[in-house]
Amino acid sequence: MSRRVVVTGMGAITPIGNSVEEFWNGLKEKKVGIAPITYFDTTDYKAKLAAEVKDFKAKDYMDPKAAKRMELFCQYAVAATKEAIEDAGLDMSKEDPFRVGVSVGSGIGSLQAMERETAKLNSKGPGRVNPLLVPLMIGNMAAGNVSIQFGLKGKCINVVTACATGTHSIGEAFRTIQYGDADVMVAGGTEASICPIGVAGFSALTALSFSEDPMRASIPFDVDRNGFIMGEGSGVVVLESLEHAQARGAKIYAEVCGYGATGDAYHITSPAEDGSGAAKAMEMAIADAGLKPEDVDYINAHGTSTHHNDLFETKAIKLALGDHAYKVKVNSTKSMIGHLLGAAGGVEFITCVKSIEEGFVHATAGLENVDPECDLDYCKGEGVSMEVNCALSNSLGFGGHNATLLVKKFVE
Repeated sequence: MSRRVVVTGMGAITPIGNSVEEFWNGLKEKKVGIAPITYFDTTDYKAKLAAEVKDFKAKDYMDPKAAKRMELFCQYAVAATKEAIEDAGLDMSKEDPFRVGVSVGSGIGSLQAMERETAKLNSKGPGRVNPLLVPLMIGNMAAGNVSIQFGLKGKCINVVTACATGTHSIGEAFRTIQYGDADVMVAGGTEASICPIGVAGFSALTALSFSEDPMRASIPFDVDRNGFIMGEGSGVVVLESLEHAQARGAKIYAEVCGYGATGDAYHITSPAEDGSGAAKAMEMAIADAGLKPEDVDYINAHGTSTHHNDLFETKAIKLALGDHAYKVKVNSTKSMIGHLLGAAGGVEFITCVKSIEEGFVHATAGLENVDPECDLDYCKGEGVSMEVNCALSNSLGFGGHNATLLVKKFVE
């Protein structure tokens, strides 16, 4: 018998706030965290805007010496985890550390470390490369550092599926608890890739928006959309078996009930044009939860603001939900925080949990002229107060990775 899994803690570092409360209030207020890039001189770059995290100081979350041995993507993960563990009231001195695991992924790891050390290699030779380059750079170090900082000795994994990383990480944590391999999992995604090579690479791929107007740059489902805006940050949740959460009197935010994951087997950057892969992930998540399409109230779409994604994801939703697709509220958190790549699924899952908790679905900010081919209800204009019992969170990654999580209101 598989075990029920609940959400008991949440933590977020985002372009519109460095806590879940700030982030959620920002979404409700349609606060857009997109602005001209400050991390480097963009004179020679086509893409001028990004959604940077503001006022982040690693020493507020961890020992400054430990922070020095972490790149930004790891610092964000540790900071979000600290908030999530405190929110969950999880006291590790009372837990078996081997029953508390980590599933925190990063799509890329540290491009900054590679940039810095490659420059040194080219100018000063191999003897000058930082001895810590490898442990600073590799993507699994977010999970490693979270485990080390908080003494979590259970399963410690890092899923890397590009923009689907955060969602797969939470899904695999959910399965781990269901199966009995852990009682508690710290799960989510983290990313910090707003740097010259990151922006140049995505620009060369023509994936980024070259708009210079922050309010009309990340505009999912809009006829004028022309690429995504790179964001950064981390979203981490504490998942527990229901039994474990109840035994320690934890506050339960919501229940994770379904997870679906598929591969398009189609193209390295474009989703399958008929939406079949993403649709199947949604169908699997709904079936996993023992529900029907009609039970879904709200979908937090991948909604990147690229032409292909928004069109094919719309097709996928219609394929998965049939006529009910037209009755569901759909929105894109990326309209305000840009695309957090490997961290997107983590913060968007938190958005779904908050929507259930507060009965509110945020607007897709900046959406003015809905693409006629995108014909669902994308919460244009203002957010909607409504009861949300069941939400889906979608993530689609380069390589054809599709992941969907189904989260619902907790009922004993």
